[in-house]
Amino acid sequence: MKDNIVLIGMPGVGKSTVGVVLAKALGYNFVDADLVIQQQTGKLLCELIAEHGTEGFLEIEDEVNSSIEGHRAVIATGGSAVYCANAMEHYKEIATVLYLSVSYETLEERLGDLKNRGVVLNDGQTLKDLYDERTAYYEKYADVTVNEEGLSIRETIDAVKEKLGME
Repeated sequence: MKDNIVLIGMPGVGKSTVGVVLAKALGYNFVDADLVIQQQTGKLLCELIAEHGTEGFLEIEDEVNSSIEGHRAVIATGGSAVYCANAMEHYKEIATVLYLSVSYETLEERLGDLKNRGVVLNDGQTLKDLYDERTAYYEKYADVTVNEEGLSIRETIDAVKEKLGME
């Protein structure tokens, strides 16, 4: 029985926020994979991307995510974790992978400066390009999808619990 839940989705969909509230509601632990990366490297995500480039950052992200273990844990991943095949294989083995989705328009409203968020963007790539590219990965790895368009945090948690059969 997989007793962990891994949250995937674009930056700004609320993986960390939903993750904390969901963990409290279920009595689970909460793990923020981006914070684990920062703790293990001693650097901010934007610093790691600047120092190592996109590919180097993804190698670090893959390695760290592949090592995260949990027992009754909600694990919020970075938006680019789906580019990390080893990490996603690991997560599929230990958890139910839940994709939190919103429309591109909602995402655009929520996000400020992507570079300061530590978002992995290739040169010349727009947010729309990134959204279109990553959506295919999120759908590929998701065991369950919750569209949180227009939902409050509480409504999102209720939808997640319903989809997971944890009401």
